[in-house]
Amino acid sequence: MNKNAPVYTVFLTVFLDMLGVGIVIPVLPALFMGGPDSSILPPETTEAQRSILYGYLTAMYPIMQFFGAPILGSLSDRFGRKPMLQISLVGTLIGYLLFGWAIYTQNLPLLFFSRMLPGFTGGNISIIMSSLSDIATPENRTRYFGLVGMAFGLGFIMGPALGGLLADNTLVSWFDHATPFWFTAALTVVNLAVVQFLFQETNTKQRHSEVSFMSGFKNIGKAFSAKHLRGIFMVSLFISLGFSFFTQFFSVYLMTKFGYQERQIGIIFAWVGLWLVITQGFTVRLLADKISPERILRFSILFLSISVGAVLVPQTAGIIYFINPFIATFQGLTSPNLTTVVSKSAGANEQGEILGINQSMISVGQAVPPIIAGYLNSFNIMLPIIAAAVFIFFGWVAFLVRSPRSEAVSRQQAAGSRQ
Repeated sequence: MNKNAPVYTVFLTVFLDMLGVGIVIPVLPALFMGGPDSSILPPETTEAQRSILYGYLTAMYPIMQFFGAPILGSLSDRFGRKPMLQISLVGTLIGYLLFGWAIYTQNLPLLFFSRMLPGFTGGNISIIMSSLSDIATPENRTRYFGLVGMAFGLGFIMGPALGGLLADNTLVSWFDHATPFWFTAALTVVNLAVVQFLFQETNTKQRHSEVSFMSGFKNIGKAFSAKHLRGIFMVSLFISLGFSFFTQFFSVYLMTKFGYQERQIGIIFAWVGLWLVITQGFTVRLLADKISPERILRFSILFLSISVGAVLVPQTAGIIYFINPFIATFQGLTSPNLTTVVSKSAGANEQGEILGINQSMISVGQAVPPIIAGYLNSFNIMLPIIAAAVFIFFGWVAFLVRSPRSEAVSRQQAAGSRQ
């Protein structure tokens, strides 16, 4: 059997998952910020109310993921990656179906619930990262995580553009805001089939680990109490906070300032996805053989902060197309290398737990910004982007503060493994 077969299956699983995520990107802000004729809110709803409601809806998924992902991560340590990944995808499937139905029936409470359910069961990325950690070696770990990033990018090339088209009733008369969710539900069924028939269990050293609904809070406590992990988890938190401010309200910024519609938003996200693929499919793999993750992160996080802030400079939408490749490149370098540093901090039998803790930090970073940004956006559309750049900059500072000690620990671990 090809030793890389599990990697290829993980790649396909992530691609199908992110294709589904990408498809809905242009649709969510249009449901709330598309003006008085929005298909989900009454015409008399003010712009400020729309902005705040959109922020809360966007926050529902990561809030529930904060509780669910650590549980799935621990269960995957105990029962295996494959069954937990299947449970995660079933929750995602139900969520997409309910979301489409909520749009069709204009049911706002159901719309919120349909984001909460797949959020709780949506710990698939941490499970996938754990699967890669199961089979990775120190030499190929960053390249494997880069392949996952490449799958992310491919999903973002095709997903948003496809979502913008599927929601455009000028192309097909029966297309509407619910159509992308029906299509994404079908993709999730395909993903379930891939996991069922192609995914091979990678967790050969299953262990008993604590499972608790409060695991998310416990993970935060562990993240701050473990001296060798505290610094890198703070970096993850700051970067997640910043990038969530950006990604969740970048579409709103484009719609408000430049009058972008779903199709145009889909195209610009596809452009970003193309550069993510180039970075994580080729650049990351090239640099992984020559430069340590710690050295790359010293520069990539800083330039990511600068690139995000630069989005506010152009007064014409076309200029943003020249800035987005820099955002995608530096984010594409940061994400897999940061995951590698976190993964290297964990033992072989605790990858699921440690990556679950990291996912808890990321979930917090994704849950808080949309709520705050909803209010900030009601005052000034530039404020969420400014907050994004500032928090990513804090992440860079936090990395510099913890970097020397962490690298010393990494060298000691490497020396110990050679002895």
